[in-house]
Amino acid sequence: MQIDLNSDLGESYGSWKMGNDAQILPIVSSANIACGFHAGDPLSILNTLKQAAELNVSVGAHVSYPDLVGFGRRNMDLSYDELFADVLYQISALQGLAQVAGTQVGYVKPHGALYNTIATNLNQAKAVIDAIKQYDANLVLVALAGSPLIEFAREQGLRVVSEAFADRAYHSNGALVSRRQANPVIHDAELVAQRVLDMVLKGGVESIEGEFTAIQADSICVHGDTLGAVQMAQVIRQALTAHQIEVRPFVN
Repeated sequence: MQIDLNSDLGESYGSWKMGNDAQILPIVSSANIACGFHAGDPLSILNTLKQAAELNVSVGAHVSYPDLVGFGRRNMDLSYDELFADVLYQISALQGLAQVAGTQVGYVKPHGALYNTIATNLNQAKAVIDAIKQYDANLVLVALAGSPLIEFAREQGLRVVSEAFADRAYHSNGALVSRRQANPVIHDAELVAQRVLDMVLKGGVESIEGEFTAIQADSICVHGDTLGAVQMAQVIRQALTAHQIEVRPFVN
């Protein structure tokens, strides 16, 4: 058995430091690299790309709304043309840096509010999908497990990878528990590791309603910027290894 572990990286901006890129990269198999719209300055992005290349970690464009102040977590009502151009710009910029770093962009994972919005808003999703296809139709789209976006993007001709979150709580309908609600994030590393094993071996997790909830996970996101993130990622990786589950990227 195998699974991809991904993490959001390259998010430091000038003197403002974010995440634990150097410690997380040896643990994961895919790195979602910020493209400057929600976080990440050119030097930080380039350094993270170089580290990923050295460790043979696959690289994806972590595209966002243009929202540095809000860290890309605020909804924006952009026109099709604006969003198309924004996504195209970010992929292009990251690919340019990746080429210099000795690697290449293999997939696209939207960030924050954009990720959540296009999971159900197929009008905005179309702009993102079209930008990916115009740049390189072979790029893979990472989308929220169980969302309408997955089938919609596949109908548009994209390869789609279904993503689950290691430390996020789920409702019984498969939706993530909102960060505006109580206990949306799980901080117990051992519990999170067991939930990851359940996703891989059983195909789901226990929801906050106490029901087993099916979740299709081709890739599992481990956060690199939360409290105890590195330790949690290590415990997850160790648990997978102990159960003979190979951690490998979904793109080479």
